[in-house]
Amino acid sequence: MKIYSTAQIRAWDAYTLENEPIASVNLMNRAAQVFTDWLIQCYPDNTRPVVVFCGTGNNGGDGVAVARLLHWLGFDAKVVVCDFAAKRSVDFEAQIALLPQHSNISIEWFNIAKDLPAVSPNALIIDALFGSGLNRPLHGEWAQVVDYLNKLPNEVVSIDLPSGLLADVHTAGEAVVHADQIFSFERPKLAFFFPENAERVGEWSFESIGLHPDFERETASPFHYLTKIEAKALFRPRKKFSHKGTFGHALLVAGSFGKMGAAVLAAKSCIRSGVGLLTVHAPRCGNLVLQISVPEAMSSPDHRARFWADVPDIQGYSSIGVGPGIGKAPETAAALQGLLQVCEKPMVLDADALNLLSENPEWWDFIPKNSILTPHPKEFERLFGKTKNDFQRNDLQRKKAKKHKVIILLKGAHTTIACPDGECWFNPTGNPGMATGGTGDVLTGILTGLLAQGYPPKSAALLGVYLHGLAGDLAAMSISQEALTAGDLVDFLGKAWLAIRKNIS
Repeated sequence: MKIYSTAQIRAWDAYTLENEPIASVNLMNRAAQVFTDWLIQCYPDNTRPVVVFCGTGNNGGDGVAVARLLHWLGFDAKVVVCDFAAKRSVDFEAQIALLPQHSNISIEWFNIAKDLPAVSPNALIIDALFGSGLNRPLHGEWAQVVDYLNKLPNEVVSIDLPSGLLADVHTAGEAVVHADQIFSFERPKLAFFFPENAERVGEWSFESIGLHPDFERETASPFHYLTKIEAKALFRPRKKFSHKGTFGHALLVAGSFGKMGAAVLAAKSCIRSGVGLLTVHAPRCGNLVLQISVPEAMSSPDHRARFWADVPDIQGYSSIGVGPGIGKAPETAAALQGLLQVCEKPMVLDADALNLLSENPEWWDFIPKNSILTPHPKEFERLFGKTKNDFQRNDLQRKKAKKHKVIILLKGAHTTIACPDGECWFNPTGNPGMATGGTGDVLTGILTGLLAQGYPPKSAALLGVYLHGLAGDLAAMSISQEALTAGDLVDFLGKAWLAIRKNIS
């Protein structure tokens, strides 16, 4: 699903107005109806008072329309208009004109922020001050309104996005509504996906308001949201007469003394990903561990006992994953360089393979095109340097993916997959319970297994991340986020595959 910029959404609105055709105030009414339908599903109690804080632009018009619709449904909906600029949009005025027909709706106008009314502590607040049209941080009276709202104990629901938040760029300052819930029109906003907005962006939802479908078919965007429908489309069902050779032979280079658990987790998840055969190359200290823990995998013991030092013969392997638990011994660094120099197929590079790469940037020339790199934020920083904010980091991630012709998979909430073709995908699955040791090793195993089965690198990255997060979600539903371990992801991968096959999650 394409994620569009504010300018593109405005263009989509205009395209719809011209080509549906529909009057702008009627499109606003349609959007308000979609929002209201969602709201009453989340908050069905119509005895709870609702206070809608409106600006005087189109987002304020949305808010006024929502108040009218809630009134029809029996809600006690009150409108508070912050009229600081003496400038009102045409559609806002049109929505205000409809209110006298419904005299029970209370509407109050304020020209000074300090005069804003007290709000009942059990009231639901709807934030309709500013929508996606905002192009600079709030200040003055508007900043005071935001501060007022953020200090209230009430639950806040924002229409389209939290007021004060810029949709497409970093938002400096504190003048942003901290929304508990957000309902975004047509598509989620780019700002929702970055951790810098964690306090501002609570739970969010989005639905179509019926913008014209031809615009989407004709309009490109580098940003995409990975949906379950798209994840299912990537899935390749098995054919009846398949055999283990059909699904490839993967090689994992993993583990060192004291870190053989990383190799075990990666190996188990690789097996669960559906690979036909798996060999794990590890130091000799891990041979017995692997043979007992992962009997389905073959072991390739290194000549060194405690760390990896040999470049294995890679003939016959369909894919290679390297990094989990390998450490950074000088002999390991030399072996990694040697492996990179002889490998011609896309690889998966994780953990200390990335840390060694950051210390040896000349190795970039050796990395096969379309390899998948899986840094967490600190590893990303070591590889590419610090950035001032998450938007800048995303820009750097996309530039480096194009420059080095690799897939850079930045792990975290809404794991971001930057591709050599310029596309950037945000993953919807996963939860905070996965913030525990070993979950990255599980992802490495999944990705390596999918590559071995013949999935193209981009498809492997997208499907692998989706499966990984979905396994985490299913595990958390069963045993809680708090109790979740990396091993649980392996155990729930089967259910994740079933969910993909059935297109449910």
